[in-house]
Amino acid sequence: IFLRDGAKTYQAGTIFKQPALAETLKRLARKGIKDFYTGQIAKAIHDDMVRHDGFIQSDDLAQVPRPIERRPITTRFDGQRVFTFPLPGAGRTLIEMLNVYQEVPAPYRDLDRPEGAVLLAEIIRRAFVDRQDRPFDPHLFAQVSEKRMLSQGYAKLVAKQVFKRIRSHGDTTHLSAMDEEGNTVALTQSIERVYGSYSATPELGFLYNNYMSAFEYEDMSHPYYMRPNAAPWASVAPTIIFRGRRPWLAIGSPGSERITPSILQVLIRLQTSTPLAAVDAPRLHCSLDGKVSLEATRMRNDIPEALKRQGLQIDMRDPYSFYLGCVQLVMRERDKLIGIADPRRDGAAGGPAHTSKSKFSSTAAKAARKVKTRTARTGSTTN
Repeated sequence: IFLRDGAKTYQAGTIFKQPALAETLKRLARKGIKDFYTGQIAKAIHDDMVRHDGFIQSDDLAQVPRPIERRPITTRFDGQRVFTFPLPGAGRTLIEMLNVYQEVPAPYRDLDRPEGAVLLAEIIRRAFVDRQDRPFDPHLFAQVSEKRMLSQGYAKLVAKQVFKRIRSHGDTTHLSAMDEEGNTVALTQSIERVYGSYSATPELGFLYNNYMSAFEYEDMSHPYYMRPNAAPWASVAPTIIFRGRRPWLAIGSPGSERITPSILQVLIRLQTSTPLAAVDAPRLHCSLDGKVSLEATRMRNDIPEALKRQGLQIDMRDPYSFYLGCVQLVMRERDKLIGIADPRRDGAAGGPAHTSKSKFSSTAAKAARKVKTRTARTGSTTN
C-alpha cells in the first residue's frame, strides 16, 4: 500500500493516492458507522482475518459496544474555562498540571528561564506519578465526585511540595476544527505503535491498530487487565477552551505521554505569545524516572545545567523534535479563525480565504491549503 508498485518508496513531492481507503470512507458516509461493525466493511475485515489467521472476526466486531458519552472534565486557566477528555483518557493529567502551575509564585512561571524550566519538569513528573498511582477504568469502577487530581486544594499542596523540592513511550493523529457558527471539534485518534499492527487489507486501505498492547496482561486484579469489552487507558487529551459561552480554542496533540505536557506548554505560552509563537516555541518533557527530553539548542544554555542540579537526567533532542508532540490548534479571535500546525511533524492548517460572514486567517508552520467549507481546521497526518 505504501510503496510504489509494491517495491519502491515514494519520493518527496510525489502524489500518493489511496483509492481503497477513499472508497471505504465514501461507504461509511453513505451507510453509516454500523457498516464497519455489521455490514460490508465488517465482512471484508472478517474475510481478511480468516485468510491470514487473524484474531478478529464478524462476531467480535458485532459485539463492540456503542460509544459511551461522558461529560468532559473542566478547570479554569488564565480566566478561561477548559474542557478536556475524561477517563480513560489523560485529561485529568492535563488539569492537574494546569492547576499546579497556577499555584506557584509568578517569578517561577517563565518557561524560558532556568527556574521556570525546572518547575515545569517537576510539575509534569508529579502529574505522571499521580496518574500512575490511579489507573482505574470507568467502565467497571465507580467514580467519586471529587477526584483528587482535579481538586484545587490538592493542586495547592502539590505546588508547595514541588516548589519546596525545586528550592533544594507510539503513533497518533490529532485534528482540530472550528466553523463560523461555533461548532468545534478536537479529535485525537491512535493506532498505537507506528504503522499499528503493520497490517492492512488492500480492499479497505486502512491499517489495523495494535492498541491491545496497552493492556495489562499479567496482573488479573489490575483495572486495565485485558478482558472482554475492556478499554485500555490512553494518553489522549483533546481539549476545547471557552471564553464566556463561546468556544475560543480547540487544541490537542499526538505523542503518547508527551501529549499533555505539549498542550500544557502551548496553553501557558498563549498567555503572552501569538498562537504560532506558542506552538513553535522550544519544548521539554519529563518522564517518571526523571529524564528530561528537551530541544536544548533552542533554549538558554543555563537551562540544562539547572535541570541537572535538580537531579534530573538530560536527554538532548533535535530542534523541533518529532518526539515532543505535534500540537494542532484552531483559535477564534473576534472575526477571524486562526489555524496552527506544529512544525514538528507532518501537519497542515487550512480554510477558505474569506467568507461572507467572517474573515479567516491561517498561519501554518509547514503547509496550508483551502477547503470548501467555512471551516478552519488543523491536523497531523501522521498515523
